[in-house]
Amino acid sequence: MLIENEYGTIDISNEALSSIVSIAANYCFGVHGMARKNVGESIAELFKPDARRKGISIEIKDGIVNITLRIIVRHGINISAIGDSIINRVKYDVEQMAGVKVGRVDVFVDSIMPD
Repeated sequence: MLIENEYGTIDISNEALSSIVSIAANYCFGVHGMARKNVGESIAELFKPDARRKGISIEIKDGIVNITLRIIVRHGINISAIGDSIINRVKYDVEQMAGVKVGRVDVFVDSIMPD
């Protein structure tokens, strides 16, 4: 994503945005981790040195960032409450750290981990 200002141009990679999203989501109480998008991603992850992008999709359209997360939550957690918490935290952190506008944050709970 390119951001231009009076001093020059800033290029923020999807990997950097994914790192911000991953850290923000995993900071929320009740999140066990990120889920893989599909089987193909599971195989591809074996060859990647950094798994931060696991379960995160970022789409940039007209300067607005839309984020999709696939998460694993801990058993006994209110899924609606954790979803709201993640949406608010991710949106705030991405906008504050990267200086970009976040349009949507969609959270999919793919699995529940027992205690």
